[in-house]
Amino acid sequence: MDKKSVIIIGGGIGGLFCGAILSKEGYAVKIFEKHFTLGGGLHEFRREGVSFETGMHVVGAFSPGDVLHRICSYLGIMHKITILPEDEDCFELFHMASDGKKYRMPKGKDAFIEALSNEFPEEREHITQYLHALYRICDEVKLYSLEKTDASFQEYSGKFMTSVGEFIDSFTTHPRLRFVLAFCNPLYAGSQYQTPIYIHALISKLYIEGAARLVGGSQQLANLLAEEIRRHGGEIYVNKGITHIEITGKEIDYVATSDGVPHRADWYISSIHPSSLFRLLDTSRLQRSYRERIDSIPNTYSVFTTYIIFKPGAFPFFNYTYYYQDDYSDTWEHDLYTEESWPRGLMFVTPPTTPHDVHAEKMIVNCIMNYETVKPWEHTQTGRRGEAYVAFKKCCEQRVLDKLQEVYPHIRSCIQSVYSATPLTIRDYYNQKEGALYGVKKDCRHIERSHIPIRTKLKNLLMTGQNIKLHGILGVPLTALITCGELVGLDYLLDKINKNKYA
Repeated sequence: MDKKSVIIIGGGIGGLFCGAILSKEGYAVKIFEKHFTLGGGLHEFRREGVSFETGMHVVGAFSPGDVLHRICSYLGIMHKITILPEDEDCFELFHMASDGKKYRMPKGKDAFIEALSNEFPEEREHITQYLHALYRICDEVKLYSLEKTDASFQEYSGKFMTSVGEFIDSFTTHPRLRFVLAFCNPLYAGSQYQTPIYIHALISKLYIEGAARLVGGSQQLANLLAEEIRRHGGEIYVNKGITHIEITGKEIDYVATSDGVPHRADWYISSIHPSSLFRLLDTSRLQRSYRERIDSIPNTYSVFTTYIIFKPGAFPFFNYTYYYQDDYSDTWEHDLYTEESWPRGLMFVTPPTTPHDVHAEKMIVNCIMNYETVKPWEHTQTGRRGEAYVAFKKCCEQRVLDKLQEVYPHIRSCIQSVYSATPLTIRDYYNQKEGALYGVKKDCRHIERSHIPIRTKLKNLLMTGQNIKLHGILGVPLTALITCGELVGLDYLLDKINKNKYA
């Protein structure tokens, strides 16, 4: 009997996890990626012999028994992944320029409560109540622990209609503490009174319990997933994007690649932005209200990234994520800047090249940037954007270094080279509308509007990726699991993954 076949559009994190799961479960998998390499947010590039991650700088849930450890063990790749846990006493440093205060976030719920209670002693009870409530939300999202459930992320978000801001405000009136409790906001591009609390809860717990780095870079995970797909007979094509989707009746007949060749399968999975997908097909075949609703969903903000290569032995390695911002209110307002006030804050890391680094080889600095800032060059292509764009990037690089110098006065003397990328880079390499860092924006006030179902109006087309359920290193694989569950059964997959739960 012939295998059932599936074509996956896009070789990012979601596409690779779907491909690895389905090929393991007996499907004939083909992945088409328009970029010259796989990985999406896992992708790395090299400058002067130094590798840089483009998106996945901090991970979580890779400790034994954790969700991603179990999924990757089921896929047969966990033992090949090199993980460096971030510092126990400080996985994240939250530094305010306005008062010079530094908040060190330690790992573990109890340690986290104790650290914040030492900073805000009169708020100890409120901090404790807040953390316990946060963890209860995560416990109720059964899939977060790979437990069987009748509900999806969407149904949970309906249950947790409270916004992050309202949730935090319900526990404390302390103005500074409210902003500190929202420390992980840049990891999901949150809006204080729009983002559903379940997103904040899941991401906060993920990093409080297990913030870590991928030693040697994130590309290793993409490569390992690709190896598994090929080992089970799957095919992966890079530099070969889908350029057309032919629809017959209520389903896809075939997809055509950039070389004009048609490809057919029983099922199709899109892991690209829905708006990018719609450009590939005759949208008149889709209900107008459906496509207009999806096209109208706002996207999260983007980012300007500065890549720094240090002189050998010149700058110390630190094993935590550093946030530096002008004032407490910037926690929610990084994207509300003027030309003169950008950047309002930095997030930077020194990625590990070995498990025992003493000096940093490199630094990656992210500064929130809206797509509107680079809109004058939106019709240009990579490498051909013109002199004004190059000058704009150089100006932004210097502003980033000026801000870094407030933290490290001598950092310029340690630097060998500087490179950078803008929201246009993310748009073009990730095929992500407006270079959105975390896909579409979830809004608890209009949750149905921002909900994109996995099943589409076409009978044999499914969705996956960060725009569908939840983004990030945990959210995208879990979304892939739900997508694959539509074909092979979610309970069946959970049983197989949990077979060796504590391996």
